[in-house]
Amino acid sequence: QSDNSDKSSAESDSETEVEQVSVYHKLLATLKTSPESESEEEEEDENESEAEESETEMDGEGSQETREADGGGEDRNDVTEQEEGTTDTAEQTLSQEQADGIDTSCDPSHGVIEEFTDVKHESEFSLETNFMEEESGDCNADERDGNPFKQHMDKELEEKDVEKLSTLPKTSSQSQWPRLGQVTFTSTLEKPKTLKADKEVDVKQLYLHKPLESTWPKVNKQFLSSVNKPSDAFFTPLQRELFCIMNTYRDLFYPERSALTNGEEIRHAYCLHALNHVLKANSQVLSNNAKKRNQKPGTDNDDHRDQGLTRPKVLMIVPFRECALRIVHIFISLLEVNDKRKIDVSNKKRFKGEFGSDPEEKPPNLKRPEDYEAVFAGNIDDHFRIGIAILQKSMRLYAPFYSSDIIIASPLGMRTVIGAEGEKKRDFDFLSSIEILIIDQADIYLMQNWEHVLHLMKHINLLPLDSHGVDFSRVRMLNLNNWCRYYRQTLLFSALQDPQVNSVFNKHCFNYMGQVAIRNVPLSGSISHVVVQLPHVFRRLEAESLTSVIDTRFQFFIDKVLPEYRDAIMSHTLIYIPSYFDYVRLRNYFKKEELNFTHICEYTKKAGVCRARRFFLKGEKQFLLFTERFHFYKRYTIKGIRNLIFYELPTYSHFYSEICNMMKATDNGVDATWTCTVLYSKYDAQKLAAVVGIERAAQMLQSKKNVHLFVTGES
Repeated sequence: QSDNSDKSSAESDSETEVEQVSVYHKLLATLKTSPESESEEEEEDENESEAEESETEMDGEGSQETREADGGGEDRNDVTEQEEGTTDTAEQTLSQEQADGIDTSCDPSHGVIEEFTDVKHESEFSLETNFMEEESGDCNADERDGNPFKQHMDKELEEKDVEKLSTLPKTSSQSQWPRLGQVTFTSTLEKPKTLKADKEVDVKQLYLHKPLESTWPKVNKQFLSSVNKPSDAFFTPLQRELFCIMNTYRDLFYPERSALTNGEEIRHAYCLHALNHVLKANSQVLSNNAKKRNQKPGTDNDDHRDQGLTRPKVLMIVPFRECALRIVHIFISLLEVNDKRKIDVSNKKRFKGEFGSDPEEKPPNLKRPEDYEAVFAGNIDDHFRIGIAILQKSMRLYAPFYSSDIIIASPLGMRTVIGAEGEKKRDFDFLSSIEILIIDQADIYLMQNWEHVLHLMKHINLLPLDSHGVDFSRVRMLNLNNWCRYYRQTLLFSALQDPQVNSVFNKHCFNYMGQVAIRNVPLSGSISHVVVQLPHVFRRLEAESLTSVIDTRFQFFIDKVLPEYRDAIMSHTLIYIPSYFDYVRLRNYFKKEELNFTHICEYTKKAGVCRARRFFLKGEKQFLLFTERFHFYKRYTIKGIRNLIFYELPTYSHFYSEICNMMKATDNGVDATWTCTVLYSKYDAQKLAAVVGIERAAQMLQSKKNVHLFVTGES
């Protein structure tokens, strides 16, 4: 499905405004190229002469793949200085986006499609006009004492509690859990206490909504091994500990999610929690509908406050359409009690067409690391949003947001509907009563546009600007008091600990139940996976503050590091640059100094990449400026590296060993002449520990001297 299916606001299918999308879409487009063009690129990796031929073809054919950047320059950032100042928020119309090769596989005509919302099933899925089916008995089960949902949502905070949450510092305590490791619990209202992991879980004590008790074991069976104890037949050890935290309605930050290993079992665990929450909330509303129907006229009962100011309760942020597809499949599986009792899913075929992928799209001969294949599996379009309504035994996909229980979206999908101040068409009222926010694979948003995540966090749980037809007699007092943020549970999953991700958890989570973060330290760093014999020189720079470190690093590099590499004998030097801003700054400096260099970033056209790689391999260009985002999205092997400079430590620690190991691809290189220099400051503590290990990092941060390490290849 082309991204112009997301052209309208979520609750209307008639809007025609043009949306703004990030340029890095164009980079994603090259991941979906034809087998022929990709195989040419791979052959270039093997044979330099074929690269020239491939380059000539690509320069001449003017295909979609080579039109990744506007203008005819090698790099889109050669066009204007204004564009150099942006990361990935340059604006393109959706029609131009199509011309640049964005996936339009679900639209045979490649024409403009309005964003689809299902208005046909509105009455069937209305919470106001439906009642609990008598035979279900689900609501009675949810009234049991100890039900975490009721305990959390029925808790009445006082003004003084809210004031404490807003002003007082949090207290923390730490404990060691068998599977999660070091667990840190912080809270403002509760005194420090040690959280203990449940050794065994009785599924009855989890207070799952009725159908989930029977469907969850079947759905989760794929992750359970035969060695699981009978008492532990429902969860893996990781799922058990994570779900026990989720089920207490505390915020959770788990920074060890891996697309290769535990990603899917984590996804299943949070889907169970989200669906359990929605089913309980909706059954409470339907049950109260029946009570109000049987109530004598004129009777005023305040016990029926069971709703928010708007209907959406759960917001799930995921990076790609494939992730949304998997989540919906899990929901359907959890709702189907058996093969005979299939649930009715509206618009399922459309959903599969727009969120699924064509297996033939992927070239069969590409060789990429396993983690790359896992992250970029399926439909990797990152501009989408979809509302889901669930009512008893039915599910409605493409529900208008104000009729949805669950919203699944990408950060960009949210950004384009929330809009910016001053825009005529913008809407964020539907975020006012979100009770569970799930942000999965947060590390990927660092490679997309982190500003979209921050923009979302600023617009969640605000008082709506319009009433949207709500019955105020049914709205909970916590929503009327604008205290929803203090009840919202945030579940944050990432593959790494990063200051920006940590900041969202620390500064945007106000849950009165407190926060739980997993804080394990890496014992051995990724440097142990370097297989080439290589001296590593870690050069420490002194910065007065976090805000000054960017300028300090640049000055340190041009004054102390670069002069050592200007000599022609130090040819074949690759400079790895995580920040796009730093890349632009260095590129401009190299141009000004008339240094012999070439450059590759996430916006460089395919022919430009091919040309730069060939120049660097042959030694015609002494320096190669190379961005982290390009490596993240492409993972090409760069041949000819003899000297390596990490301008800053990589975001993903395994990129350090990957880049170092590229040196072995140089056939005529002499081991003794290879060098690796790394710039770091005291503000890089987490990244440094992930590369060299916690003990060595601690020593390096205490010492003011440069550190020389030699990796033998067997470390």
